[in-house]
Amino acid sequence: MLLVAHIIIALGSIAASTASLIAPSLNRLRLSYGLVAATLASGTYLVISTHAQILSSCITGLAYTGLVLSLITVARYKLNKDQIQNN
Repeated sequence: MLLVAHIIIALGSIAASTASLIAPSLNRLRLSYGLVAATLASGTYLVISTHAQILSSCITGLAYTGLVLSLITVARYKLNKDQIQNN
């Protein structure tokens, strides 16, 4: 059951980060951060509890984290740029 929750949280994180990129807002960024943290926490717990192969899990986790953090970084840049232009 935790594996299903982990997958849903990760997909939600990608969706939230993409939404933040399209229409950046502080609340969307906070949601993205929370979902990334929840995904990493549940993934760590899954690796520890199931004694999964750490190498393949880490490579997949790093790819996911790199993708989502890249989306969040661009969204933060766009949000800051919009805030500067509005002032």
